Amino acid sequence: MSADAIHAENTAPISRIVAEVAAAFPGERITLGEMAEAFGDRAFGLLLLLLLLPGLLPGMASVFGTPLLILGIQMGLGLRVPKLPGILARQSIKRSDLLRLASASSKGLAKIERYVKPRPGFFLTPPGERIIGWLTAYVAIMLILPGPGTNGPPAFGNIVMALGLIEHDSKVAGWGVALTIGGCVFATVVLGILAWLGFEALSWLF
Repeated sequence: MSADAIHAENTAPISRIVAEVAAAFPGERITLGEMAEAFGDRAFGLLLLLLLLPGLLPGMASVFGTPLLILGIQMGLGLRVPKLPGILARQSIKRSDLLRLASASSKGLAKIERYVKPRPGFFLTPPGERIIGWLTAYVAIMLILPGPGTNGPPAFGNIVMALGLIEHDSKVAGWGVALTIGGCVFATVVLGILAWLGFEALSWLF
């Protein structure tokens, strides 16, 4: 086995996936449209992953919420390849930011990444992928809405889902579904409490 092959096997899945994307597009920035065209039926999982990584960083999640929402709805409706509107297809990510995010997220997901391997199952079937799509759409709404600490938990679970999807690992995708549901429940409760406090404050003032 060559040194390159050994290195590829020992590289964490997210770092390897992002390195593959960066190698395919050597320019300073990579557009979402380019990625959608280049990766075909893998494009949904890759785009979800790349849009979700900034969700782990404060202040960056809401920027990617809208394209994530569109992708989630398309996946939930059963599309096999994403169809991005022109304005979203032209949105781009810096290669340097992509590589930095991949490194940071791989450290946080190290325990899960060790268990990722191709495993068939329900979440790789059309109904399972539709569930992942609709959960992704809900996560996108959580990312768009402002709230303290409400971005990270849903985004983390959705990243695990996307990782399972890309690596054809239904078991890891299932872990991601469970984590995403838990994260979305947490975010919804926090946002609900904030909305209630806001209405109470308004009624007290007026």
